Amino acid sequence: MSSTMSSPGTVVPTPAQRESGQATMPVRPVIQVGIDKAWREAGALTWALQESLLRREPLHAVHVVEEDSKRTRYYEPVATAQGEAELVDDVREWMKLQGEDLDHEAVLVEGSPAVALATAAEGSRMLVVGRRGMGTFKRLLLGSTSEAVSNLGQEPVVVVPVGWTAPENHAPVVVALDDSNDDEAAVEFAVELAVERNVPLWLVHVWDLPAVYGWNPAMVMTVESDWTATADLHYAAVAKHWRHKYPELEFQLDVRRGHPVESLLDVTEAVQAQILVLGGHHRRHLSVVLLGSVSRGVLQHATCPVAIVPSRS
Repeated sequence: MSSTMSSPGTVVPTPAQRESGQATMPVRPVIQVGIDKAWREAGALTWALQESLLRREPLHAVHVVEEDSKRTRYYEPVATAQGEAELVDDVREWMKLQGEDLDHEAVLVEGSPAVALATAAEGSRMLVVGRRGMGTFKRLLLGSTSEAVSNLGQEPVVVVPVGWTAPENHAPVVVALDDSNDDEAAVEFAVELAVERNVPLWLVHVWDLPAVYGWNPAMVMTVESDWTATADLHYAAVAKHWRHKYPELEFQLDVRRGHPVESLLDVTEAVQAQILVLGGHHRRHLSVVLLGSVSRGVLQHATCPVAIVPSRS
C-alpha cells in the first residue's frame, strides 16, 4: 500500500472528518512517541505504530537523555552516548522492519523528559508515552514523566500501561463525558479512533450526589430519583447529537451514579475497551492543561491506554 505523506502544515483529514466531509485544521501529520531503554516491554511504541498504520501517518520516536544524569558520579560520557545512540538505532531498525514505508524516524534529544517530549509533540497529531509499573502493586502507578507530559501537552497525550497488548478486534472505544459541556474535542478524538478501528463508541457519564449531612433516607431517594432522571434526559440528548453527526458510527450511552474513577474503570474493564478518552481542561491564566483528580486517578489505575485531550476553549 502506498503512503500518503504530506509536508508540515498540510491539511490532512482524519478518518472521522473524511467520513463527515469536514475540513481539518493544518497539523503536522506525525505521531510522536516517547521511548526509553525498556521500549520493547513498555507497549507505547507498539500502540503508536498501530495508530500510525491506521492513519497512514509517519511515526517519530523520541528518546530523551536527561540532563541531570550527567551530574552523577557514575556518568561515563562515551559509554552513555554510545548506548543511547544504539537504542535509537535499534528502534529505527525495528520500525523499518514492520513494513509500510511511512518514513518513520527515531531521534535522540537532551533535556527534561516531560518538557522535551511536549515540545517535540507541538503541532503533531498526538504524543504517546508509556506508564511503568511499581513492584508488586496490584495496580500500576503513574510515573512522573507520564503525569507531567499529560499536564504540559497541548496535543492529545496517550498513556499506555506497561505490558499492554492489543485487545479483541471489536473492543469499543470509551469516552468520558463530564459536567463542563466542554468535552467536544475529547469526543471528536474518540470518534476518530472508533472510525479507524470500525468499533462502537461508548459515551459514559458518571455522577454522584454531594455529601450533605442531615439528609434522611427518604430525601436522598427523592433527590437521587430527580438527578437520575435529569442526567438520563440530558445525556440522551448529547448522544442523539453525536449519532446525528456521525450516523455511520455505533454509539452506546452509559449514564450511572458512582465514584467517577471507579465507575470509569469498571466500564472499561467490563467492555474490554481499546482506549479510554478523557478531556483535559485549561485553567484561566495558565498555559497548560491541569490534570484533575479523576484524570489522575484513571491514569494511575487503568489497565488500557488512556488519552487526555485538551479542550478547545
